[in-house]
Amino acid sequence: MIVCGDDGLAHRLAAELRGVYGEQVTLVVPPSVRRVRQPVVGRARAASAALLDRVSAAVNRTGAGIAEPAMNEQVVEAAEVTEAVLTEVGADRAAALALVYDDDETNIRAALTARRLNPRLRLVLRLYNRRLGQHIEELLDQAAAVASGTGSGTGGLDASTTVLSDADTAAPALAATALIGTSKVVQTEGLVLRAVERQPPRPGEVADPGLCTLALLSATSNDPAGADGSEGSGEQGPRLLPDEAAVASATGRGTVVLEQVSYSGPSLPSGRGGVPPFASLFSRRLRWSLAGLVGCVLALAVALMFVTGEHPLYATYVTLLDLFGINDPAFHESTGRQVLQLLSGLVGLLLLPVLLAAVLEALGTFRSASALRKPPRGLGGHVVLLGLGKIGTRVLTRLRELHIPVVCVESDPEARGMATARRLRVPVVLGDVTQEGVLEAAKIHRAHALLALTSADTTNLEAALYARSVRPDLRVVLRLYDDDFATAVYRTLRAAHPFALTRSRSVSHLAAPAFAGAMMGRQILGAIPVERRVLLFAEVEVAGHPQLEGRTVGQAFRAGAWRVLALNTAPPGGRRGEGESPEEEGAPASGLVWDLPPTYVLGAGDRVVLAATRRGLAELLGRRRRERAGA
Repeated sequence: MIVCGDDGLAHRLAAELRGVYGEQVTLVVPPSVRRVRQPVVGRARAASAALLDRVSAAVNRTGAGIAEPAMNEQVVEAAEVTEAVLTEVGADRAAALALVYDDDETNIRAALTARRLNPRLRLVLRLYNRRLGQHIEELLDQAAAVASGTGSGTGGLDASTTVLSDADTAAPALAATALIGTSKVVQTEGLVLRAVERQPPRPGEVADPGLCTLALLSATSNDPAGADGSEGSGEQGPRLLPDEAAVASATGRGTVVLEQVSYSGPSLPSGRGGVPPFASLFSRRLRWSLAGLVGCVLALAVALMFVTGEHPLYATYVTLLDLFGINDPAFHESTGRQVLQLLSGLVGLLLLPVLLAAVLEALGTFRSASALRKPPRGLGGHVVLLGLGKIGTRVLTRLRELHIPVVCVESDPEARGMATARRLRVPVVLGDVTQEGVLEAAKIHRAHALLALTSADTTNLEAALYARSVRPDLRVVLRLYDDDFATAVYRTLRAAHPFALTRSRSVSHLAAPAFAGAMMGRQILGAIPVERRVLLFAEVEVAGHPQLEGRTVGQAFRAGAWRVLALNTAPPGGRRGEGESPEEEGAPASGLVWDLPPTYVLGAGDRVVLAATRRGLAELLGRRRRERAGA
């Protein structure tokens, strides 16, 4: 495996390939990238930057030696990924190549070169532009097929091109963390699924099985980070993918079940087409004024009907004529009629300024329909999202797909996600989050959670600490660049606020499993840790797999190896474009069928989502382990 990158994602991806999959990795990085710390991006204060450096230095001292390459990792320093560099690191005989530079153009240029060198190479690219990524996938797959003489598709080739975005892969975990406090999530076909650890049920209780039971937890240890919980812990360790008999007989052991992430709290109304709702055209005071005038007109019409004895419609018509001053004066009429005409004229004088105010307010509302919205009065139970960059924009889209009310805070009016916020009609507070009053404007005191996703670690930390002072029990999720620093911040905040949920997340740590899974095979959807073991989720075509094809769901299940979870009935290759929004399309529809009966026969044309262990998936997909030099 070859990994090329210029930031923390490359190192995290290499560690994932070594630690989870046991692969031999060649890491290509710019010169001295392992010795020079990445600069803090953003307008962080000097004092905050000094604090970050001191904490990072302390973490690095305690974890000395972690950054050193492992035995099965080779590190090559190169300023650019040229054809000569790819040849030197063995791209012509490698199984997979990941290009995870922060610049899309650099990744595309290197991918074109690598595909020319090795048509059978599996490519994984990091691109933010999803629409461009789809075209690049098709182009590189077509180039591989033509070079190998297999026609218009990759066919039986192991080569494939997968385009991923670290923002897209980290967004479901960040959104789920803000919503339910866990990042053990897998996203597939518009669904966000989570693995939940449940304590053993008490006598007389029946545990909710969720979508399915994925694992039995260890029976000998409450600390998954200890010696127990690993693959070598025997029968007392975690049991992945147990059968029903094993679950029924495992009394006193916790379970890991699969659930669908949902939200049942308050929701903001979603506008469509940029047209504001009718109630928002006029202020409450103006609406009450108009209602009062209508009531006065009706009262005058009823009074005129009793005074003159005319028909109600005729009395209303005469009242309106008097109201607009286009009726003849009532010189020779009764006194009651004359008084009513004077009152109608007075109401008409009051009507003119109210109508003018209504017109001005309506014009102002339509003019500002494409502008940023302010947080509505009385808003509560929402998520405050700091930062509308690459990560923040993707998380905002994911939160709105779940119909979660969001208030964004951004200091740059030209930020990447401002257009998305306008399109989704999400309230935005413009201002520096470190300034007093900005978080209060976002109604942090009534929020459900705070997501600090700016590009400056110190800004996220400062905002989280200030939010804690305003609301000690607030759920806080921080995006931090360095994973070690994120761990140190999490432990400190957890110790200082033991009754509040705090999570510090590194985007590279969240995105690396998806990139590693794509390098292992295009079918991998994600990985979920179970204590010290890993459970993989994959989408597999039944055709060509004798363990699945022609068998029932019950017969295809192999305890401890793999289990069919759902049938995917959606057309393959469906994607949303870069400019499309879930609010415009409605909630994302899923083609997954979860309640498959055990007697359902898997046909050659079916695609299934399954959970598997590493060994089980390797056996199912027929992956041959390569002999490593010097092993």
